[in-house]
Order: sequence, then C-alpha cells, then structure tokens
Amino acid sequence: MESKQTIAILHDYLNQWGGAERVLKALIELFPEADLYTLLYDKKKLKGEFKSNPRKTSFLDCSFARNHHRFFIPLMPLASRLLKSKKEYDLIISSTAGYAKGFGILGKRHISYCHTPLRYAWEKKYLKDLPPPFKLISKIFGNPIRNYLKNWDKRAAENVDLFIANSNFIKEKIKAYYGKEAEVIRPPVDGSIFYKESAPEENFYLMAGRLIYYKRFDLGLQACEHLKKKLKIAGRGPEEKELRKSANPEFVEFLGEVTDDELRALYNRAKALIFPQVEDFGLVAAEAQVCGLPVIAYNEGGAREIIEEKKTGIFFEEQTAESLEKAIQTF
Repeated sequence: MESKQTIAILHDYLNQWGGAERVLKALIELFPEADLYTLLYDKKKLKGEFKSNPRKTSFLDCSFARNHHRFFIPLMPLASRLLKSKKEYDLIISSTAGYAKGFGILGKRHISYCHTPLRYAWEKKYLKDLPPPFKLISKIFGNPIRNYLKNWDKRAAENVDLFIANSNFIKEKIKAYYGKEAEVIRPPVDGSIFYKESAPEENFYLMAGRLIYYKRFDLGLQACEHLKKKLKIAGRGPEEKELRKSANPEFVEFLGEVTDDELRALYNRAKALIFPQVEDFGLVAAEAQVCGLPVIAYNEGGAREIIEEKKTGIFFEEQTAESLEKAIQTF
C-alpha cells in the first residue's frame, strides 16, 4: 500500500485576519491533513480559526510579540531559520509575504504562494509603519537592517522550487528582486460568504480593511469630508486612533471590526468602495465586485487586474485627496 504524501504549510504569522489568512484557509481546505507552521499564533485575534492546525510556532510566540510583531522584524529571519521539523516532508507550501519561505522545515519540494516579497527589505517606505520608539532606531540603523533583510530574503528565495504570485504586479516584483519566474494564481473569493443580495443602495461610501498607513484611509476620509459625502470605515488597526481624531463624525463613521456577514451587507448597500492604496492584489476590491459594488481605485498595483475601467469601477491617477475627490465626482 502506497504511503500518503506528507505536506507542510508555512505561514508568516497568525496574529491578524486579512487577505493572506483567507488564502491560508483555502489552502488548508485543499490539504486538511497538512501540518501548519507559523512564527506566531494568536487564537483570540483569529477567533479560534486554525486552532487545530498549528504544529509548531517560533521562540518569538509570546503575548507581547503577537501584539507588537513589528518590534521583532530584525529577529524574524533568525526565528524563521530556527523553526524546524523533525521529519522531511514530501511537499512544502509557503503562504508568505516574507518570512515563511525561510522556515527551517525540511521538504523535497517547495512551492511558495507569494503575496509580496518582504516589504521591509525591498521597499523603504514600509518601515514608516514602525512604532514611534523604533522610528528613531530605523533612521539610525535602517540601511544596515534593510540590507540584512534583503540578503536573507534573497537567500530564502533560492530554496523555492516554484513561485506562485497573487497578481502580475507581484510576479514582476519576484522577477526583479529574486530573479525568478512565477506563475499567477489570484486569491479566491469565498462565494458562500460574498455574493450579490437584493438590498437597496444607501447613501454612503465604504472603506474596509486593516487601518494601517499604506492603505491610505486618510485620503478617503479627507475626500468625503470635503465633498460632504457619508463614509463608513470597517476595520481596526494601528492608525485608528489618529484617523478618529482627524475625522468629522458628521460624515465619517467608524464601524470597528465587522463579521463577514456584516461586511457582505455593507458591500451590498454602499454606493462604491473607495480603494486608494497600492495593493499586492486587493482582495477587498475583489469581494466588493462579487457583491456588485463598484470600486473607485488608485491606478496602481493589483487593482489594475481587478477593475474594468468604467464597467466595474473607475481609477484616479494621483494618490492624493484631490485626485480622489475628482474621481468620486466623476463616479
């Protein structure tokens, strides 16, 4: 009798819920008997999702690191190398935006589903998202740390037999940064959760996702306030406090964390999704369109592969509140 193929799935960290975690959920549905390895696992933040899956986590997996993982960016390559397995797997699948492809897990073949190459190594602007005490450290030691991360990330990429990119945008980055070709398989939208409903359109625009600086919630907030349009923002994140402080509650409503059912209802009732960020793919924009919601998007990144101009949404050309305002008026 033939022995069953052994599979390991590697994921950077599980301390937040977003598009990468939806992809991981789909991978585990495809390979339910796979062993899951991750640097950090926060059962509370994941609402119990994946609780039966993690086989092993790293030495960084403690409460403080789960809540402040960006503090530990310089240590994550070491934690990745030291996250090892006792056995060699037939197949390793890494679901990664940086670290998982460098885990010390043994495997005969390694397929990496790449959401993006490691941002902190290759794209300087992402270090802006560090907490205040570390911004000063970044200014002093930023270049050495980036060079260290860049060299580690490139070496980790050498262990991958096949890269799968989530968009052509990321395929081009894989080629530029790693010198490797990639196939493109776009992330799945769960049609049992997101679908068109018979719901009356209401007079508000929508933004959704983690409230972090590069997603540019501030632009949507400024544009809607200036145009006196209602905006609902679904999600939480490190930028929430500053965004709430600058928002006019007459026009902007923060909904906090919402369930999938609540998010589907928002997609079905809003006038349009405002999407001013540069995304690797942009699962929120894809989910919105599955629900029949048009998207007003910045014309960069994965959004170009999701939206059909003047059919399923419109683009604006400059990442400014003024350019977004013109797009909203055109819409």
